[in-house]
Amino acid sequence: MDIKGKVHEVSEVITVSEKFKKREVVIEYAENPSYPEYVKLEAVQDKVNLLDAVKVGDQVEVFFNLRGRPWTDKNGKTQYFNTLSVWRLNVLGGAASAAPTPEFAAPADLSAEPGAEDDLPF
Repeated sequence: MDIKGKVHEVSEVITVSEKFKKREVVIEYAENPSYPEYVKLEAVQDKVNLLDAVKVGDQVEVFFNLRGRPWTDKNGKTQYFNTLSVWRLNVLGGAASAAPTPEFAAPADLSAEPGAEDDLPF
């Protein structure tokens, strides 16, 4: 699966245990620009480095796997958890390129030289 959007937030590396680390990223996903969604994904273990070059405001394409698992509490009630696990990330553009500022050239001087006649028919 994949999603394209703007990076809203990037966490620092979270060390859960000696053998497990993760890092989270929140993507602003705007299928309908009037109602953007904020989707949290996580990178684990060696994939945490994928988020090193990512900055808030970057336009990205994130490839991920959908993972789910049950958990049963001490009272026997089962709950289900979902995780969006990042396995590849492409930066499509930086924060500055997301909203480019137009560049204008200086206007050309179309006036005739002083003393020269205008030979245009209108």
